[in-house]
Amino acid sequence: MTITMTNQFYSLDEQQQCQFFEKLLREAICQWPVDIESLELVKHRENAVFKLMTTSGEKYAVRVHRANYHTNDELLSEIKWNKALADSGIETSSFLKTKDGRYFHVEKRDYVPEPRQIDIVKWVDGEPLGSIEAGVDLSIESLMASYTCIGEIMARCHNQASQWELPTDFTRHAWDVDGLFGKCPTWGKFWELECLNNQERILLNTVKKELSNEFNEFGQTPDRYSLIHADMLPENLLESGDSYSLIDFDDAGFGWHMFDIATSLFFHLGEEHFDDVLHALLTGYRRVRDLPDEHLAMLPSFLLARGTTYLGWAHTRKETDIAKELTPIVKAGVIELAEHYLSQHKAA
Repeated sequence: MTITMTNQFYSLDEQQQCQFFEKLLREAICQWPVDIESLELVKHRENAVFKLMTTSGEKYAVRVHRANYHTNDELLSEIKWNKALADSGIETSSFLKTKDGRYFHVEKRDYVPEPRQIDIVKWVDGEPLGSIEAGVDLSIESLMASYTCIGEIMARCHNQASQWELPTDFTRHAWDVDGLFGKCPTWGKFWELECLNNQERILLNTVKKELSNEFNEFGQTPDRYSLIHADMLPENLLESGDSYSLIDFDDAGFGWHMFDIATSLFFHLGEEHFDDVLHALLTGYRRVRDLPDEHLAMLPSFLLARGTTYLGWAHTRKETDIAKELTPIVKAGVIELAEHYLSQHKAA
């Protein structure tokens, strides 16, 4: 079966789409110095991620990227920061270059409607701390230990990014006021989500203006704003013994450190262990890097901002199973946060 039209391809279910991504990958693999023994789909959300076993017994993770999420220059910049973090002692992925020395390859075939960036990294042995879909299946003690480590790793990333001299050709999206609340936010116009009623739409537009003013006043000095991972969730930290490897820099860009912290905490909102997780993350973070109380006081604002991005994400990826599953849950949480935020600001 040949799929040539974009609307035809995206009308397929995710399993069928991934079958075409696997076919695309098999066509492109000749660009790398490996031969396929087996391919196994690991995850399909932003990217289709496959586990590759080679005929020589090596293991790799292969990303077939979402179309048009990043330009080639942005993807190359992501890889450069990944390498710089590794050079600073933070465990990250190691990229396998193509036969002619490139970090990724762009493959175009008529059965997938857009050209797709493909890259390969060495497989990191270890278990993820959890996932959005399945939750974090850990005891409170283990959860706190894990988030203490997350806080330490995040602070080390912020230290490196705040001091790193960017390459002259470095380019990456920004989780700044424009990227969060501008005319075309990085993850989409959250206020246009179809399931919002008129009152909720008005509420989110009001929040958008208030948060924009607050974040502009907060500023972007290096003690609070730099490159951030922006997706330091349990599923992106692989535990092996006493070490953690940080993976998936797909959402990494310029942003506030508090936005990074809010991202790690967001899906614990409403859970009875939230305060424990927050305490653990801050304990780890402050072992490595200063976090002023006046910055921490803005956590509710950044949690709300992070929530609006997930609504935008769901709006622009509404065809995916994960968006369908998460939209009602995230929407309810964000509306509650928005109402509380505006009530506090009116009281002030």
